[in-house]
Amino acid sequence: MKKFLSMGLSLVMMAGILAGCAQPSTSTPATGEKNYDGEVTASGSSAVFPLAQKAAELFMDEYPDSIISVAAGGSGTGLKQVSANEVTIGNSDLFAEQKLDADAAAQLKDHKICTLTVAPVVNPELGITDLSTEEVIGIFTGEITNWSEVGGPDLAIMLITRPSSSGTRALFSQWAMNGEEEVVGALENDNSGELKQAVVDNKGAVGYLALSYIDDSITAVAIDGVAPTLENVYNGSYLVWGYEHCYTNTTAEPNETAEAFLSFMMSEEFAPNIEAMGYGASAKLSQAAIDSHK
Repeated sequence: MKKFLSMGLSLVMMAGILAGCAQPSTSTPATGEKNYDGEVTASGSSAVFPLAQKAAELFMDEYPDSIISVAAGGSGTGLKQVSANEVTIGNSDLFAEQKLDADAAAQLKDHKICTLTVAPVVNPELGITDLSTEEVIGIFTGEITNWSEVGGPDLAIMLITRPSSSGTRALFSQWAMNGEEEVVGALENDNSGELKQAVVDNKGAVGYLALSYIDDSITAVAIDGVAPTLENVYNGSYLVWGYEHCYTNTTAEPNETAEAFLSFMMSEEFAPNIEAMGYGASAKLSQAAIDSHK
């Protein structure tokens, strides 16, 4: 099958351009005496991109002299770029030590912004709403190639995976596939918006997305009868989730604007946006959920 070219989603967000951005909540940072006027660049996880985009919009509304530029491209890219001081912030679905060597990871400071839930997604016309762990593994390793093998119609499976640099891929592999690797040669795309559209356009397609990208145009598939919801993440019954990290490099020059921006993302002012956009509040995780991911 023809391979999708993984396209890094990139967007420089200025307050005027994004004034019409349709996102939930309009909370802004509390007004302070400090006028942050520095520049911050961030890259990495496409899964956290919408949240970072919203945070940047609101922050620049409050501090119009600041410039916050956000790009996607995958967790591996973000971690490599922040490690090399090519960007101020590296957004990642994974811990730095899972992608970088020990020395490089040790130079990075971790800011856990929230949690990210990932779910298998299919076209609603397919009629598949639940898969077992064994079926998920079979589909994404290429052992199951027709939907009739898992209770669906006689239709070839159009498998859409993500590149090796993707933190979402690593998260899905670890928690949905028991560490099994995705099949080589499947269609591949690390642009969550494009992957979603491919599932919408093709009845036989299957991929996986963060909850922040899921709406009524696609079906989020339960695993072993457990739906991919924030409630089920919090209570410890749905396991396909991970922490969302924003990493900074301790060897870089101090950047007050970056520090203020990250503080805002973890503030009470911004908190309503987190769940409204499909991310999870770390403070709501039960002990069972926390223990499951140690």
